[in-house]
Amino acid sequence: MLSRIDNSPMGKITATLVVTNRVDQGLAERGIITVDEVRSLTLEHVLVDTGATTLCLPRDVIAQLGLTLLREVSVATATGISEARIFEDAKISLLGREGTFECLELPGGVEPLLGVFPLEALGIELDLQNQSLKLLPISPTSSYLRM
Repeated sequence: MLSRIDNSPMGKITATLVVTNRVDQGLAERGIITVDEVRSLTLEHVLVDTGATTLCLPRDVIAQLGLTLLREVSVATATGISEARIFEDAKISLLGREGTFECLELPGGVEPLLGVFPLEALGIELDLQNQSLKLLPISPTSSYLRM
């Protein structure tokens, strides 16, 4: 799946990523639903936020994807501690790499955020000097993955 990086003004790094309901994808792989029934969205201008730990999606995006509620948690925000809901099985595709993650629900009208945990898991790091994202190596001679 294609991903595009947007270099926004004022030092912000944004990305275009595809978010798919991984449960739907599994059902399609087993022939229970058709590929056309897999819920997936392309999100543009997603802010890459090093202050966020995980993927954070607005309530309406979570509803469109049909993600399943996992649990409620307390989260630290700029305005203090508040309650949030965590949903599971959000598969993201970015820069040719894919992974399935939990996501925090954002209130309506708030733009999605991509935090550091998914970036790290996908082997993608911020290049602040060039205001871009860069892929870490994964090849027979060098890899960001460690055991």
